[in-house]
Amino acid sequence: MIIVTGATGQLGRKTVERLLDRIPADRIGVSVRTPDKAQDLRERGIRVRRGDFAEPATLAHTFEGAEQVLIVSADSTGEATVAGHRAAISAAVAAGARRVLYTSHMGASPTSPFAPMPDHAATEQALRESGAAHTTLRNGFYATSAVMMLGDAVRTGRLIAPQDGPVSWTAHADLAEAAALVLADEGCFDGPTPALTGADSLDLADIAALASDLAGRTVERVVVPDEEYHAGLVAHGVPTAQADLLLGLFEASRQGEFAAVDPALASLTGRQPTPLRDVLKAAIAAAR
Repeated sequence: MIIVTGATGQLGRKTVERLLDRIPADRIGVSVRTPDKAQDLRERGIRVRRGDFAEPATLAHTFEGAEQVLIVSADSTGEATVAGHRAAISAAVAAGARRVLYTSHMGASPTSPFAPMPDHAATEQALRESGAAHTTLRNGFYATSAVMMLGDAVRTGRLIAPQDGPVSWTAHADLAEAAALVLADEGCFDGPTPALTGADSLDLADIAALASDLAGRTVERVVVPDEEYHAGLVAHGVPTAQADLLLGLFEASRQGEFAAVDPALASLTGRQPTPLRDVLKAAIAAAR
């Protein structure tokens, strides 16, 4: 049985959907914190059990019978997050899984100024130390984050942010398909994959230009100092820790940590990755 954690989240849910295209539902199990949110998956024949990284005792039951476990990284940062990932790795090994997979990041590094990247690096280290056969999916930066950074710039006509660097924005749907393919073809990658990225590397000036074209009105890219941006976020109610995290993202992008483009995703899926333009087009249309 293949177990997918976080199956009510954006990446986990899409991965399960793509797995259903390839293997019978009774070979898929999901580990979710709130099983009621996965009722539709249960109705399709998928095993649904409660599992919470913060409650390691729940993982033995949810991983029971696992041949492979896909650990979808938590949407948080810090020591507790890494501890949860370690607990999931240990539980997967204890359950007898032949392979443990983890949704890491192309920028995983213990020295990155962007907080999630050291967490990914620490989790990858825990996987190596587990002794289990494993695959780390080095995912590109989610394209939905570009939509978040665009914010209400189409309405205001100004995309205001610190100086940034190019990022190879990658669609959730493409990464989910890649994860499903790797799970269905067990062992096609051992250890870290190449960077699984979109076909282009774009900065916020490029995003502003795309948004201008798609919306039919000018969106100006306005660069502000880091300190000014941080103060503005906090003044508008953003927690300081979240503002710090965002500044780390801009610093890391300026250092080129997310700029690489690799053909591995296209080779794996057999098609070109979804262009960021398509993701922005859908978001702008939905906001109208």
